[in-house]
Amino acid sequence: MRVLHPWPIFVLLTVWSLCCAPAHAHESLPASLMLQEVDAQVFAVRWRVPQTQGPAPDIMPRFSDDCQQSRQPELQPAVGARLLVWTLHCRTGLRQGASITFDGLPWTLIDVVVRVSYLDGTVKSHIASLRQPVVRLDSPQGPPVATAGYFELGVAHILGGVDHLLFVLCLILLVPNVSGLFKTITAFTVAHSLTLALAALEWVRLPQPPVEATIALSILFLARELARTDGTPGIALRRPWAVAWVFGLLHGFGFASALAEVGLPQGDIPLALLLFNVGVEAGQIAFVFAVYPVVRLARRWRQAVPAWARSLPVYVVGSVAGFWWLQRMATLLRIV
Repeated sequence: MRVLHPWPIFVLLTVWSLCCAPAHAHESLPASLMLQEVDAQVFAVRWRVPQTQGPAPDIMPRFSDDCQQSRQPELQPAVGARLLVWTLHCRTGLRQGASITFDGLPWTLIDVVVRVSYLDGTVKSHIASLRQPVVRLDSPQGPPVATAGYFELGVAHILGGVDHLLFVLCLILLVPNVSGLFKTITAFTVAHSLTLALAALEWVRLPQPPVEATIALSILFLARELARTDGTPGIALRRPWAVAWVFGLLHGFGFASALAEVGLPQGDIPLALLLFNVGVEAGQIAFVFAVYPVVRLARRWRQAVPAWARSLPVYVVGSVAGFWWLQRMATLLRIV
């Protein structure tokens, strides 16, 4: 069975990947700002920014004028992240008229999960994004706000994760018919939904850096399968649904890091898990529906493309995935 490599899609995605590789290949993980009131109007602050590869994005929270630092930010060790902790004194207790602005957020691809825990047991959760980098703590926080926030977080995570999109694209290219593609994508979805749930509920936890490195390796494996020229179909061509299932389990842990690492309140996890997963699936389905018709058209134009041009993008994808793997392994080795 011969598989066509639609070079226009590959070129666009791989150029995007190369441009984003140093900072955003999988930096759609959210940052998190956790504020715990430890005394009247005094808050312990934990500011965590993802750092799976390269330097962490240059983002910092800026509080209202009534808040003053009573202790300077202290850098603490954290796996796959830059973690700063300090103490904040706010005259209004982060309630009436309080707001938090995230400087630098509009220039990144990540969101910020904000959680404020008060002495009286009240907990407020908000999500800041590049479109709305300011969080107003006295604004209403009803279910519609939380629903939209977690759902959008899931959509942004899949559409901002170039490595996940390249993996799904490789799956589309491996399967020449609609029924086989449906079976393969379903296997991938069920698998990563399973491990996403297990990890987000903290029943199973894997450290983020090795998961990220292995995700890059999964793309490299599919690129190798697409580039086979010996005439014998590999396991990915013979059983694409099985390969999608196995690697889907791995990608689920990658998705889970977007929720598990932010330290959401226990009561928020079921809702966050459900809506985040729905957002991931919505983004994935949108990507498949956008790409698959172009793939079908490209297969019809196969003879119009030189043989060397049909193979070149696959090697580019493999090279990018290999670069990500080396980069993430270097990060892992520095941590170890």
